[in-house]
Amino acid sequence: MSDLRNPLASALALALVACGNPASDTDARAESQELTTAPSLAVASLTLANGAPAGEVHLLQTGETLSLKGSISNIPPGPHGFHLHMVGDCTAPDFKSAEGHLNPYNATHGKVSEGGKHLGDLDNLLVDETGLARIDVTIAGTAMESLPHIMDADGTSVMIHADADDYKSDPAGAAGPRIACGVLNPV
Repeated sequence: MSDLRNPLASALALALVACGNPASDTDARAESQELTTAPSLAVASLTLANGAPAGEVHLLQTGETLSLKGSISNIPPGPHGFHLHMVGDCTAPDFKSAEGHLNPYNATHGKVSEGGKHLGDLDNLLVDETGLARIDVTIAGTAMESLPHIMDADGTSVMIHADADDYKSDPAGAAGPRIACGVLNPV
């Protein structure tokens, strides 16, 4: 029989009790499932100007929260402006067919501007030295407010720019040329 006055034995006994607690196991499984089973509303397959693949981004909904999740490849290392653009059209080579940032409320650009931010203003994407990045960002507003603008008749594009967004310069954050684009297509 173990001596529970020994701190190590006491800690081990508590850990075994906690591990065997069916309620904590159930809670952990439920939380994990909630994070991995959010319904995918749309998906964008991004391409570079030369047509090479650049990754995939999913628009997800969990309750009233919208998010973008996915992975990017073949992008130069460093920070890059990352936005939702007004039109679901990614005509290469400059992707200008996607028009400006998704901005249904006529705000100024950037999270640090006094009148910002656009619905399509997202945090910079940080690409590692191998050209890869993981995307996991929350979209401002509730699903009820934002979805009608994202999934409207002319669609929405997901855009990566050559440079970092400065979060204040209107209208596009001085993020430079558009280097990868994908249209959010409903699934």
